[in-house]
Amino acid sequence: MKIYGSTISPFVRKAVVFAEEKGLAVELVPTAPGDTAPAFRAISPFGQIPAMVDDDFTLADSSAIIAYLEAKHPEPVLIPADPRLRGRTIWFDELADTVIFATGRTMLFNRVVGPLLRGVPGDAAAADNAERDQWPAILAYLEQAVTGRDFLVGDGFTLADIAVTSALASSLHATAPIEAAGHPELARYLDNMLARPAFARRLEAERGFLAKVRSKVA
Repeated sequence: MKIYGSTISPFVRKAVVFAEEKGLAVELVPTAPGDTAPAFRAISPFGQIPAMVDDDFTLADSSAIIAYLEAKHPEPVLIPADPRLRGRTIWFDELADTVIFATGRTMLFNRVVGPLLRGVPGDAAAADNAERDQWPAILAYLEQAVTGRDFLVGDGFTLADIAVTSALASSLHATAPIEAAGHPELARYLDNMLARPAFARRLEAERGFLAKVRSKVA
């Protein structure tokens, strides 16, 4: 199976980690959002990442890809069948895709993607404002959500953990680490999540890539 995109994007990372947690082999094809290559647009008509090719089936958008993979590969279960657990799982997935992403994107684009990857100046004030005015509330909410818990939903690892961890991991390329001194439960939870092989492999590659870019820009 091929997934097009870059795991610096939380949506691409979410789809890749979800697939790998299912035990699937994934070939990541480096692709920027909006790429106009005809072969890519045949898979993703509007240039969205991630996009997927699985045998002769193609699909774009992380939520669509994940729904497809869960249906095709039901074990291990990553979207619970229980109505309440499923509802909570989708809630955290949406929280990651909207609230966390919106704030994280402001920091990531203006501090990393724009100046380092696209060669355009970032809006430092916008990034600073997001970090000051929006980021603390997100961390506070997640701190209480994981207090005394190993997972966000029920007693097992789900899409909720994949989505939230993916969104946080992207944001942390552009802001300070989550420290135990300020958010002990969230720091513990995130350390455990990022130690999972599917996350650890991708983050190591991302950090190496960004380090090389920074060294060229410096």
